[in-house]
Amino acid sequence: MTAVVPELTDGSRMSRDVSTRRRGRWPLGPVATGAAVVLLAIVAAAAVPGVIAPADPLAVSPADAFAHPSFAHLFGTDESGRDVFTRVVHGAGQSLLIGVAATAIGVGFGLVLGIAAGVGGKVTDLAVSRLLEVLFALPGLLLALVIIAFVGPGPIPATLAVGFATAPGYARIFRTQIRRVRASPMAEAALVLGRRPSTVLVRHVLPNALAPVVVLATLGVGQAVVWASSLSYLGLGTPPPAPEWGSMLEAARTYLAIAWWMTVFPGLGIVLTAASTTVLGRALSRRGREAR
Repeated sequence: MTAVVPELTDGSRMSRDVSTRRRGRWPLGPVATGAAVVLLAIVAAAAVPGVIAPADPLAVSPADAFAHPSFAHLFGTDESGRDVFTRVVHGAGQSLLIGVAATAIGVGFGLVLGIAAGVGGKVTDLAVSRLLEVLFALPGLLLALVIIAFVGPGPIPATLAVGFATAPGYARIFRTQIRRVRASPMAEAALVLGRRPSTVLVRHVLPNALAPVVVLATLGVGQAVVWASSLSYLGLGTPPPAPEWGSMLEAARTYLAIAWWMTVFPGLGIVLTAASTTVLGRALSRRGREAR
């Protein structure tokens, strides 16, 4: 007996063609791919700055002060004759480290608050929600300045301040995700089967609720770099002459009229880091939605 195979309709053919094209297509678009390349270059500069720029970023040469960009000094020199290219490359490590550390602090603290609100009772949820509303009433950078006012300036206080200032945003997202997964049939079935609530939380709720954490962290690193650089620009973060992008901008603002390169290239590092992480994070988020 011969089996009859139904003919594909136009809609089925279209669906099959689209899925085939998606399987053979590069997972990221050209813009996101370019952002990933830029971010990899910044990470490489942060990981092996001595390979890319082997000179000493703190070495002064008064005779070469305010030299324009040239083959000898690709990004020019500053008021002390220090090579700006070398300082920008070595500054990538400090700026990116502060951004990653601040993001980790924000995600960790936000996770604690999110779990407390998502798993605790109504009283705990209400208390955490009111706390988040109070924190959201203050702009993030202003909240970081308030924290700096209590703990004092410096690179470590600035990292902590940026981390705690970004925590409320992560906490609200985690709270929503945890409550959504807890109410899902999967978690309810696990409870019906006799699993303890703590086991359900660790094995079922958290792994599914924390799925967006990679995308959130990717987006958060760029924001943290911008905020940390802003604090350094205000003299509350890494002090000069350290090769950190924000402190380089703070030291260069006096010479903006006569040495534009001293502000353009560190500022370009901040912009490229923030833009590449944002574009890549949104592309990953869009990819995750398509996969679901």
